[in-house]
Amino acid sequence: MSTTPPPQALPTDTRPAPGERAADDGAFGWLRALGPRGRRAFAGAFGGYALDSYDYFTLPLSMVALSASFGLDSGQTGLFTTVTLVVSAVGGALAGVLADRVGRVRALLITVITYAVFTVACGFAPNYETLLVFRALQGLGFGGEWAVGAILVAEYASARHRGRTLGAVQSSWAVGWALAAIVYTLVFSFVGDDLAWRVMFWTGALPALLVVWVRRSVRDAPEAAAVREQSAVKGSFTAIFKPGLLRTTVFAGLLSTGVQGGYYTLATWVPTYLKSERGLSVVGTGGYLGFLISGAFLGYLTGGHLTDRLGRRRNIWLFALLSAICIAVYANIPSGANTLVLVLGFPLGFCMSAIFSGFGSYLSELYPTAVRGTGQGFTYNTGRAVGAVFPTTVGFLADSWGVGGALVFGAIGYGVAALALLGLPETRGKELV
Repeated sequence: MSTTPPPQALPTDTRPAPGERAADDGAFGWLRALGPRGRRAFAGAFGGYALDSYDYFTLPLSMVALSASFGLDSGQTGLFTTVTLVVSAVGGALAGVLADRVGRVRALLITVITYAVFTVACGFAPNYETLLVFRALQGLGFGGEWAVGAILVAEYASARHRGRTLGAVQSSWAVGWALAAIVYTLVFSFVGDDLAWRVMFWTGALPALLVVWVRRSVRDAPEAAAVREQSAVKGSFTAIFKPGLLRTTVFAGLLSTGVQGGYYTLATWVPTYLKSERGLSVVGTGGYLGFLISGAFLGYLTGGHLTDRLGRRRNIWLFALLSAICIAVYANIPSGANTLVLVLGFPLGFCMSAIFSGFGSYLSELYPTAVRGTGQGFTYNTGRAVGAVFPTTVGFLADSWGVGGALVFGAIGYGVAALALLGLPETRGKELV
């Protein structure tokens, strides 16, 4: 028996009038179209994902210092990323179920609190084993935040603007990354390495400020919440593996695995590559990362527009190819050509981020409202977990191939993503309720 509300329970026509359509076509038309409640939801998701990014990057940026502090080899440091991403699959799947059962905003608050608490705890770790456990627990919150925040905003956004709206949310990852790079440069310039990496983790307490605001100001999208509340199967894992959704779940998980395998290979190992193989100082590494992050920010925004214009699948295909090419070129720049490393960091950051811009809208559109959180949380974070094999492989290959040579392994992930699209439909223009 259908649990969908009768047509009269929903707005009869969500299309803008001609004058409104013209106003919504400007550079920030997508933001105006969200309305006051939607803009607050956007701010909460944007801030949550930016701080999620900040907390994540405290580890890669501090990797060299904490490796020296605990006497770790490349394989052991690569395991930090693998553990974080594997546990994030569990956290993301649980957060998706929570989002369908208790609401998007409540689930968002739980994820932000979790990743903030355990990021701070990492700064107090007395040894490698304890740090590994704390980083794993941080992954529980890290895994769920994006999926929940993306769904919250997607259910406010119109079909016409959803790609660029979620692309803008995705761009907050670059904002958090940039903030982490700035703090890293300052902390490691004024504090000794043995203490500096701990200070980086302690600054992960910043999300506590966001929690207070979100709790007071953000609410779930009313129409989607009504549909979800009336469903008898909300938050059901079994539902996303039934014949109607099984194909979607398998191929969406494979798509997430490929894209995130390539991305996290770079996110984890580029700072180490710049410092250990290119011989850059702390300030130099921060400067080079500035180009990479600037490209990433613009890539998210550009990819968001293109996913609305070209479609979800074409956008991902385009940037999977370009990202693989960029990795191959970036990792094989001749020694001594550090200026070329600087220049090519921009297109590398641009392409590997533009491919993500369509994820928030695409995964939201692949699943019905009652299991949207479950489906998106599971497929996105399963991709993180399986994709975690890529940076770990780079860590073990780095001793024989060098970090730069091993980075090419990340390009394989983008090939996997391109193949996965063959099993998924195009969803541009789909209404969510």
